[in-house]
Amino acid sequence: MASTDKRVDAYIDNSPEFAKPILKHLRALIHATCPDAEETIKWRMPAFVYHGILCGMAAFKHHCAFALFKHKLVFGDESVSDEAMGQFGRITALSQLPSDKIITRYIRKGMTLNEGGVKLPRAPARKRALTVPSDLSAALKKNKRALAVFEKFAPSHKREYIEWITQAKRDETRTKRLAQAVEWMAEGKPRNWKYMNC
Repeated sequence: MASTDKRVDAYIDNSPEFAKPILKHLRALIHATCPDAEETIKWRMPAFVYHGILCGMAAFKHHCAFALFKHKLVFGDESVSDEAMGQFGRITALSQLPSDKIITRYIRKGMTLNEGGVKLPRAPARKRALTVPSDLSAALKKNKRALAVFEKFAPSHKREYIEWITQAKRDETRTKRLAQAVEWMAEGKPRNWKYMNC
């Protein structure tokens, strides 16, 4: 028995007229392919969960979209549309959807990935270069202990001090923060040391 959600019914009912048959068709196809899928609302759109998020659909003013959550793994090197959210482009009529057989194949691939606990590959974290302001650099050079602590800090601790100093709006505030930062670093303290044991 398909697990439906009244919020999805309401979403479809409140969608533009052209979108209703598309959304109803996709919903029925998803439940026919994956009877154990549960409906929910995620990101303010209908989503279908089966061992994790499987897929979702959405209606906009002039088009609909259908998206498989692990689309990069489902489609691999196959070409997909990037003109709109989802992998099938802007859908404005049922005739623009791929055949039920093709959609079913993609849904089953997504089901298999979710059943196996396969995760999406994470994008490598972008490292932001740290630029130490000249006044901080000069102040640290005058205090060897603070400099040694600053150099051993993790990038996040360095960034906290740099941002705190550079975000000062007035020169007096910046000078005061600079002196305080050097004092705390000489004591081996990160910028938010007061909150470490909360």
